[in-house]
Amino acid sequence: MDSWAYPLGNFIPEEHPAAEHREKWIEDIARIPELLRSLVQNLTPEQLLTPYRPGGWNIRQVVHHLADNDMNAYIRFKRALTEEAPVAGSYREDLWAELSDYQEAPIETSLILLASLHERFVVLLRSLTPQQFQRTVISPTHGEMTLNTAMQRYAWHGRHHIAQIESLIERMGWTKEDNSSANR
Repeated sequence: MDSWAYPLGNFIPEEHPAAEHREKWIEDIARIPELLRSLVQNLTPEQLLTPYRPGGWNIRQVVHHLADNDMNAYIRFKRALTEEAPVAGSYREDLWAELSDYQEAPIETSLILLASLHERFVVLLRSLTPQQFQRTVISPTHGEMTLNTAMQRYAWHGRHHIAQIESLIERMGWTKEDNSSANR
């Protein structure tokens, strides 16, 4: 069951990342919207309401969560680049997942939002110098971290949720041929 919640394992940061590490993480971030879309675009409305694990969010909630989380991450980065060690805002992701937009909004709205947001975020990340990646942000849940670490966590977070959905699709035996491409 723990492998269903954390199919990639827990986040472990690279303590002394090199430029090559950052390039890989930026590429991961760039690819997340496309990977997510390819996983969910042909799922049926019923499949979208399937939790990735017992007691976990359903796929629809995960898609909307990724959009909300990534908007928050983008703002944290911008604040860290323009303020000295800002305290990042936090949010109650568990309660956000219960709001009506997570239940009623089509996933397409979040997929479009993610694609646009990641395009802009990647432009920002590719422009940063090694010194800028050393700037810090203070997370209420994770403490002080450099943008190097925040970027790693952000890339891991996207891959983590994609792996949860992939794992569910595999366990359920869903194939693209089984699913319709009906509007959601």
